[in-house]
Amino acid sequence: MTQSVVITSDSTCDLSQELLDRYDIPVIPLTITLGEDTFLDGSNFTPLDMYARYKQDGTLPKTSAPSVQEFLDFFSQFTEKGCEVVHLDISSELSNTYNAACMAAEELGHVHVVDSRMLSTGVGLLAIEGAECRDRGMGAQEIAEHLRGLTGKVQTSFVLDTLQFMWKGGRCSAVSALGANLLSLKPGLEMKDGKLGVYKKYRGNIKTVYKQYVKERLQGRRVRPGHVFITESGEVDDAVLEEIFALVRETIPVQEIHHTLAGCTVSTHCGPKTLGILFIEE
Repeated sequence: MTQSVVITSDSTCDLSQELLDRYDIPVIPLTITLGEDTFLDGSNFTPLDMYARYKQDGTLPKTSAPSVQEFLDFFSQFTEKGCEVVHLDISSELSNTYNAACMAAEELGHVHVVDSRMLSTGVGLLAIEGAECRDRGMGAQEIAEHLRGLTGKVQTSFVLDTLQFMWKGGRCSAVSALGANLLSLKPGLEMKDGKLGVYKKYRGNIKTVYKQYVKERLQGRRVRPGHVFITESGEVDDAVLEEIFALVRETIPVQEIHHTLAGCTVSTHCGPKTLGILFIEE
């Protein structure tokens, strides 16, 4: 690694390997525990594997943050080469990952940890922004401050096909989940103040809901044209994705639309056929 500034993230950024390679963003994985089995998020265990296991025995995995020692080992491979690190983590409201990273950074020095206040490709958008700032020659401290100031402009939201996984994971009561399923409601979730909450309840066929959701999220917004993400948790039909891509291009000017699969950290709570459009506002 020859550059003096390295942009890193935890695995909840949900960036594809192609994007991680293109923007040179090393990632530290969260740990996925399922029974006595342990996996690394984003590598050897996918949401599709998780759904198959759930259908088999009804169990869902638990996720855990990297330890302080794991962060020390991760960061030191760059700081020992004389690099400054700007590191992005999932919202501190949702995980202990940020706190562990801060403890390691304080011990090592030369590491600037940014609380993204986001999850999934909301983190990924900030990581790409950091990499582009790095490539323009900005210093680590300047990049970190810029990213912290940008978190309020990142729009991170999803629409769910089912509440079954949220209920199973203890995120909503059995009564509310049953009522929503009986009424065929599809909850829309968004990140606000670092937390994920319901902002709207859609009704109807999920394919129709996807289009309504995308139109509403883009309507009246000045979207940065550089990068827009369509992030889904698996089992969304390719034909439906193509229609959504076309709808986005018809609605806003955009240079790149990225399709990514959410990792297990998001998917274990949201379940299959969850879909989000994520972007940065001007």
